Amino acid sequence: MKPLLNIIEKQSGAAFTLKKNDILTVIDPMGKQVSDMVLFNADDYKEKISSGKSLDFEENLLLTKGHNLWSNRSRKMMHILEDTNGRNDFLLAPCSPETFKIMYNHNGEHPSCLGNLHQHLQPYGIGIDDIPTAFNIFMNVQFNNDGKLSVLPPTSKAGDYIRLQAQMDLLVGLTACSAEDSNGGTFKPIHYYIETAPEYTNRKLL
Repeated sequence: MKPLLNIIEKQSGAAFTLKKNDILTVIDPMGKQVSDMVLFNADDYKEKISSGKSLDFEENLLLTKGHNLWSNRSRKMMHILEDTNGRNDFLLAPCSPETFKIMYNHNGEHPSCLGNLHQHLQPYGIGIDDIPTAFNIFMNVQFNNDGKLSVLPPTSKAGDYIRLQAQMDLLVGLTACSAEDSNGGTFKPIHYYIETAPEYTNRKLL
C-alpha cells in the first residue's frame, strides 16, 4: 500500500514518532525550500540529535547519502539512504524570533522554525530550551577559507527528496522553514511520508 503523504504548510511544522527501521522521506515539492529536522530518542528525550557529534564522527561538514546523524550520547539516530539534492546544513540553529530581530531588523511577529518546533513538540513534554541545532535539509550554507558563512538559496529542485532510516525509536520535529534568506525569499510547503519497519527490517544498509 502506498504510504500516506503528509503536507507541512509553509512556515509551519509537525511532530511525529518513528519506530526503529522506519524510513522517513522528506520532499521539497516546489523547489528551494528548507526543512529543519530535530530528533529525540522516543524513550528518553534527553538523548537528542547532536550537530557536534555528527560532524565529528562523520568527519564531514556536508552530510548526505551514506552518512549518519548521531545523538549527544554518541549513538546513531538516522542513516541517510538517499539524497537527490545533496546539500544540507548542520551548522546553523533553527530560526527564532531573535533571528528576525538581530539579522533582519524585523520587530513584529514572524513565524520561526524554533517556534513551530516548540509548538508541535510541546505536547510530548519538550521545552523550548530542549530543542537542539537542527539538521537543515536542503539548506545551502557556504563558507570561505576564512570561515565566513553565507546563506544562499537552496539548490534543491521541485521533487528533490532525502530518505532516512531510523536507527532507534524516534520523536521527530520537522518544519517548512520560515527564514527568507534560507529559502530564496519565498515560502513553500514541505511534504513527507513514512514507510513502516516490517517492509525494511531485513534490508541491509549501504
